[in-house]
Amino acid sequence: MHGQDISRYNAMLDYLFLEHPATVGIGDGGNEIGMGVLASVIPTVPSLVKTPCVTTTTKLVVCSVSNWGGYGLVAALSQLVGRDLLPTTEEDERLIRRMVDAGAVDGTSGENKYYVDNFTLEQNAAVLRRLRWLLG
Repeated sequence: MHGQDISRYNAMLDYLFLEHPATVGIGDGGNEIGMGVLASVIPTVPSLVKTPCVTTTTKLVVCSVSNWGGYGLVAALSQLVGRDLLPTTEEDERLIRRMVDAGAVDGTSGENKYYVDNFTLEQNAAVLRRLRWLLG
């Protein structure tokens, strides 16, 4: 997101998406797998990366925060199967805390803090609560 090469910290999973006929990408800044679908558009948007991911997917969820796009996808799947598949706010917060404690950084600020793209854990939890409410 900040133009830094972080490939040494990430598994090379692109081939899994390139070799499968049905794939889903979730992205918010242009650097995520799937955003290659919009590779020619992303550099023209000032708030997005200048060098986008080139890996495409057959379906793409574009969102303001990738985590939230993932929650939305899981909420939709929950409706399809008739049961809540979303993590609880407590489970989600525990996972975020464990990742940060292990050295992960906030995607927007690059700081090692308990945030999700510069949103607090409470703001992040509010999205999960709202989706759960929408599921009824």
